[in-house]
Amino acid sequence: MFPRLHAMVVHFPVALLSTGTVVALLYLMGWRRSEMATLAWWLLGLGWVGNGLAILSGLLAQGILPPDAPYRGLLNLHITGGFALLAVYGDLLYRGWLRRGRRRSSQRGPAASQPDVGFWDLPERRIWTMVQLLLGLAILAFTGWLGGELVYGWGVGVD
Repeated sequence: MFPRLHAMVVHFPVALLSTGTVVALLYLMGWRRSEMATLAWWLLGLGWVGNGLAILSGLLAQGILPPDAPYRGLLNLHITGGFALLAVYGDLLYRGWLRRGRRRSSQRGPAASQPDVGFWDLPERRIWTMVQLLLGLAILAFTGWLGGELVYGWGVGVD
């Protein structure tokens, strides 16, 4: 049951995180439309939640595999990639959430007349945010490749 659940769940975070990353990168590189920033947050947030569900289903699925399987090193690297994605995108979402909280609190006092700058528009964070997004995309691609190797190379989770 769990291998099938993992196979069903895993495609959502892959699609959501990769699309959200591309949308955010396009926004950061100059295609500045407010709906792009909003779309990036939603896609990355939903992808992060989906990644958590994929990790959970994958951990449950790997519990039925033999502990001394020859592909165990590859599987452990695949699991590590899933947790790395949780950390990279989680950090990005957390920083954006902190920025949003600061914007709301600053709009109550005399600073309310200052221009509102969103997380994606912070010039001091732009390059680092792009690097973090590219790192996340690279980890996503590598982790997905490892999952493909496990399924198609080793037949893991195939009935």
